[in-house]
Amino acid sequence: MDHCHFVWHSGTRPEGCLGRPRRCLLKGCQRLFWPRRPQTRYCSAACRYQARRWRRWHASQLYRQTEQGRQRRRRQSQRYRQRLRERQSVTAELAQPREGQRPAATAEDFSKRPCDRPGCYELFTLPHEHSCKRFCSLACCQALRRVLDREARYRARRRRWRRQRLSRQPQASDTS
Repeated sequence: MDHCHFVWHSGTRPEGCLGRPRRCLLKGCQRLFWPRRPQTRYCSAACRYQARRWRRWHASQLYRQTEQGRQRRRRQSQRYRQRLRERQSVTAELAQPREGQRPAATAEDFSKRPCDRPGCYELFTLPHEHSCKRFCSLACCQALRRVLDREARYRARRRRWRRQRLSRQPQASDTS
């Protein structure tokens, strides 16, 4: 276990850790931890792994909403149904013929959008076609906003430090 996990009760920052303790961005974890690097979003390697899995899932959800993604998914479903028919024809020859209603096909609903918070697998419907809504709830929106604001403040500090460092360097005098 990483030594930079939450050690709030001691009141002192663990060696090698930066700043203040922060919450893990992954939905479902949200554990307090001491970051080792300024841009750290997740408390552990397991949370980073889960966030990577979520990003792959999220990308596939967004891809399936495109025309090319829908076509590819349709072809994939057709191949699956063909394999299923072939399998059933083999078993139908061996078994008694059966009558009955075919089970209803489960159509995937592509009108729902996935939440943009890492680890959140909620799908929500958009209020209208051109909506900018990105999150399933206010809690998900605030969690990501908190991280993005903190990272923007860090980048601004880095720019200030760089400008100060450059202004302190003595300018080479022109001797010509």
